Amino acid sequence: MSYLLLLVGFGLLIIGANYFVEGSSKIAALLRISPMLIGLTIVAFGTSSPEATVSIIAAMNNNAGVALGNVVGSNVFNTTFVLGVTALVMVIKVQSETIKKEIPFTLLASIVLLVLISDISLQNTGTNLVTRGDGFILLAFFAIFLYYLLEVARNSRDKDAAEQDSASRPSWGKNLFFALAGLGAIIYGGHLVVQHSTVIALQWGMSEMLVGLTIVAVGTSLPELVTSVAAAVKGENEIAVGNIVGSNIFNILFILGISSVISPLSVEGLMATDVLILIALTVLLLVVARTGFKVGRLEGFVLAALYIGYMAFVIMRG
Repeated sequence: MSYLLLLVGFGLLIIGANYFVEGSSKIAALLRISPMLIGLTIVAFGTSSPEATVSIIAAMNNNAGVALGNVVGSNVFNTTFVLGVTALVMVIKVQSETIKKEIPFTLLASIVLLVLISDISLQNTGTNLVTRGDGFILLAFFAIFLYYLLEVARNSRDKDAAEQDSASRPSWGKNLFFALAGLGAIIYGGHLVVQHSTVIALQWGMSEMLVGLTIVAVGTSLPELVTSVAAAVKGENEIAVGNIVGSNIFNILFILGISSVISPLSVEGLMATDVLILIALTVLLLVVARTGFKVGRLEGFVLAALYIGYMAFVIMRG
């Protein structure tokens, strides 16, 4: 029964995120927000809502391994497999501003996380712990990111949205209903995923961290994969890239920030290795993006292959 309910939970997460993103994106279009800003905010935060729900519920249930593993695993999945598969479908063009600002901010967020989980190495304390104080630090960085987004919104103009005939736009009520219904499905789906993935982990003899890095991370990141591929097919490169980069920033700074404020998160010793891998992959993404301001199919294949290798490493490590 746990396996069936886990699948139901994933289904609710994916379907809920789809409706939430659809409703929220159309509301953003009504507000005449630029495509990159939509990708970095509405779409990124919407597709990250499964991660948020799962990690926050896990923190409330004292499942720190799932909460941390979900975020780090999701970011690795986004940086490698989501971006790689999207590039295989369609070559992704990357804006210079993304290379100069958004990707480096993602790297900064990962480095901050590494520092915060390295209490034993840096402070010679008895345990690694993401405390409530650490959570407020992460949220402070997230506030800085939001301020940056407000500046982007202030300096950008979406002429296509401004010229769109208001008569052709769907109603606010319909989109608000889609967004709220999607959010409800996400919350309940997240509850099912956390509860039953933990049961399965115990049955398999797996650690909570391993489940978070693999099953839960992939499941909650499926909305990012579907959204980015669909955006690339439609030629919306800004939304595809903004979705991935924005999701990674949101995952670390907001989700882990809120989760650790709710309940301090104990950190398993192996987690630092995974965060180091995430940092290395983010640096690789920065290098790849700078080569011709695009991510080509060959580079996409390499990124996707790196994720498969990472999964094999994590599973063998146990």
